[in-house]
Amino acid sequence: MRPSVQSFRRKVSGAARFAGCVAALAALSAAPVWAAEPRVPYVPTPQEVVERMLEIAKVGPHDYLIDLGSGDGRIVVTAARKYGTRGFGVDLNPERIRESNENARRAGVTDKVAFYQRDLFETSLVEATVITMYLLPQVNIELRPKLLELRPGTRLVSHDFDMGDWKPDNTIKMDAQDKYGGAGGSSEVYFWIVPARVAGVWRWELPVAGKPLAYELKLEQKYQVITGSASVGGRAARLQDARLRGDEIRLVFTADVNGSPVKHEFTGKVAGEGTTGSARLSGARLQGQHEWNAQRMTQSSTGQREDQPRFSQSPHSAFH
Repeated sequence: MRPSVQSFRRKVSGAARFAGCVAALAALSAAPVWAAEPRVPYVPTPQEVVERMLEIAKVGPHDYLIDLGSGDGRIVVTAARKYGTRGFGVDLNPERIRESNENARRAGVTDKVAFYQRDLFETSLVEATVITMYLLPQVNIELRPKLLELRPGTRLVSHDFDMGDWKPDNTIKMDAQDKYGGAGGSSEVYFWIVPARVAGVWRWELPVAGKPLAYELKLEQKYQVITGSASVGGRAARLQDARLRGDEIRLVFTADVNGSPVKHEFTGKVAGEGTTGSARLSGARLQGQHEWNAQRMTQSSTGQREDQPRFSQSPHSAFH
């Protein structure tokens, strides 16, 4: 996990006019602050960082964006004005909400956006295809279980602070001249795609050489990183490549089929307990393209208990 608040303090130590803000952040890092008390200082995301956040998330007119700790509403308003994106922002400070609504009115996007004085932990995120945030590091960690429950493929963008051991899919570091009210500094933009849950035992059959061949895949998962093993007709096969991006999965392994090595490439989309896609087989004696339909085995069919991650949440204040 990044140095968080201490790192933030070093970045602005040369800007004396922000000493009060830095001191407040230091105090907040030493003791938890309840979300019902808007004590976190308002530090806006520079507009150039806003633009980059929206670019890395590839927002468009069909997206629904939710900004957590929305401040003056600049992320939501920019997305609506530039890309036609609908959405809303939440903030604890009523003055920020008034400012956001005024900015939306001036930009002519009040038909696309809304702003609510609301605790972000009590805000439903199910509509979102994109979520943006500039929060204190501990808030990111507390929010992480809720984010992982979102629809696979949901894009998440965070300014400056990561999510601990959930490594981002992409990171961009950039200079921001307008950061800290014009003092300037560097910013990091972190990007994640919510992964589907694929851990467990998967089974399917493919018609190979005129008869069905049984496949089994055992997957382990830590966020978007997947590992495991496969077997074909009861013979073990080592996974050469296993990737998960949202609900899209790719698997590659080579297995012995009818006495000859055959490379298997599977690509598909995960939907609950099923995966559908295509399978490509290539070998000296065997080549073919097949539809791929895999099913995750339940406890009753495998004889093993499948543990689901347990999430806990506790309220913290947001850093805008």
